[in-house]
Amino acid sequence: MTTKKALVRPPSPRLAEGIVTHLERQSVDYELGAKQWGTYVQALHSAGWETFAVPAADDCPDGVFIEDTMVVYKNLAVIARPGADSRMPEIIAAEAVVKSLGLSINWVRSPGTLDGGDVLKVGETIYVGVGGRTNADGVRQLRDILTPLGATVIAVPVRKVLHLKSAVTALADGTIIGYLPFVDDPAIFPSFRPVPEESGAHVVVLDDHRILMAADCPKSADMLAGLGYEPITVDIGEFQKLEGCVTCLSVRLRHLPDSFGPEPGYAGS
Repeated sequence: MTTKKALVRPPSPRLAEGIVTHLERQSVDYELGAKQWGTYVQALHSAGWETFAVPAADDCPDGVFIEDTMVVYKNLAVIARPGADSRMPEIIAAEAVVKSLGLSINWVRSPGTLDGGDVLKVGETIYVGVGGRTNADGVRQLRDILTPLGATVIAVPVRKVLHLKSAVTALADGTIIGYLPFVDDPAIFPSFRPVPEESGAHVVVLDDHRILMAADCPKSADMLAGLGYEPITVDIGEFQKLEGCVTCLSVRLRHLPDSFGPEPGYAGS
């Protein structure tokens, strides 16, 4: 039996203070962001996902980007060690919730750093972005942890964006999609398809046919619809101002604690 669970975390009232690295700071509307977050969570529910809210971290402006707190592979949650020191407090409550769901726990430890947004899972292949928030020791530790479980961990250079999944994500059939101006080396990926808009590179696989996307990439949505996918779009504009995307706002858990191996028909996360 497979399940579709997701961890989410409400945005902090200090959302506007979130870190920006590659963008110029813009005004962020917390109230609008909270509404957009609610719509995002509802989209997960409508697609059959059960969500678990990690307690809000009001003193952590970036806490809503919960994907960065961990990497989940099979029945193991590897707790990240954020590349930005100010984000360290975010991991405590997230670890407690995922542990309560019955997953095994491991950790990335100093001097390693790793953000979950740098980790793209495509079946048993794990691509990890290096160069921004994630360092080489973080990749080494993740490889040491996941290789015994059957994973192949591949380091990918990231220089043009905050995280690897700011540049590329994967469709259900394993195809990597990306916005070429932000991809350092598309040849790393065995199957790569460019998209025409920056946010078109960001998808959450909801099931074999449906994908969650931001609302501001209609050309990319049309292109993916032409491949047989059903794009479900949400406005996440306030989070995009902080270099966030649809993947950042949840941690997807696709297996019961006692299930092993990739979900049938599923390739990417």
